[in-house]
Amino acid sequence: MPELPDIAAYLSAIEERAGGATLTRVRLASPFVLRTAIPPIREAEGKRLLRLERLGKRIILCLEGDLFLVIHLMVAGRFRWLEAGAKIPGKLGLLALDFETGSLILTEASTKKRASLHLVAGRAQLADFDRGGLELSGSTLETFRAAMTRERHTLKRALTDPTILSGVGNAYSDEILHAARLSPMKMTSSLSDEEWARLYDTTLSVLETWTARLRAEAGSKFPENVTAFRAEMAVHGRYGKPCPRCGAPVQRITYADNETNYCPTCQTGGKLLADRSLSRLLGADWPKTLEELEEKRPAAKLKPNPERSTRTPKKAPRKSQ
Repeated sequence: MPELPDIAAYLSAIEERAGGATLTRVRLASPFVLRTAIPPIREAEGKRLLRLERLGKRIILCLEGDLFLVIHLMVAGRFRWLEAGAKIPGKLGLLALDFETGSLILTEASTKKRASLHLVAGRAQLADFDRGGLELSGSTLETFRAAMTRERHTLKRALTDPTILSGVGNAYSDEILHAARLSPMKMTSSLSDEEWARLYDTTLSVLETWTARLRAEAGSKFPENVTAFRAEMAVHGRYGKPCPRCGAPVQRITYADNETNYCPTCQTGGKLLADRSLSRLLGADWPKTLEELEEKRPAAKLKPNPERSTRTPKKAPRKSQ
């Protein structure tokens, strides 16, 4: 799912291309992407795009007439920028927002169509989409700590909960925790003052660094490679690969449709975190350290010795009595 750095890159690119332009037409390739009927979507046509905003992981297109297009990309939704009136891609295309300067195309590479478009009238209606998470821009260590400790959660859960923090998801939470050298399963109630300061500074630094990197990567082009898995990442999506800091193999735990990636040496004191799907099956046999994990891997199969026959010798026929 696109997170704060990815959405920030989209906002910059759309603003550069469509800011101040008139939305001439809305084309729906999938009627299910539009989740509102009042006001009708046609009321957005003929209105100028005044500015773009982000609300959590939602993109807000602010139009003339106090109208707001609210788009949530969900997991597989992505934007393309094509020439004005361009054809919507057949299999993946959901809708096109045709501006005077080009067409913003929404696609979704998933059989489960979850991306959505809402049209609402009046800024007050945007409150319905606000999950209440803290916006890190303009936050302080005190407000960050207060939000994260409002309920008792693991750090991974707290960082990715949209009612706690705004815009952080599975990928960047892995990168934040690795950079802060903190276990994803450490409870928010157990951090020291020094760890809270380190986590706060690292959270801001990681998000700012990746936002700048993605904008620089796109350059003058529209962002195309919006993905949760990038080669430059330290641990996310890098299971089994060496940690860039210590060289130990990156580990992961999986649950539902998500996974958590971490370095046991840098983040958990060498301890392996129990994977729910496997630890329940293995019970006491689940390895607790990298050393134990290595010991539990099957030994390499021995190659047969070409000088020795592997064929079972035939038994001599029984003599008849």
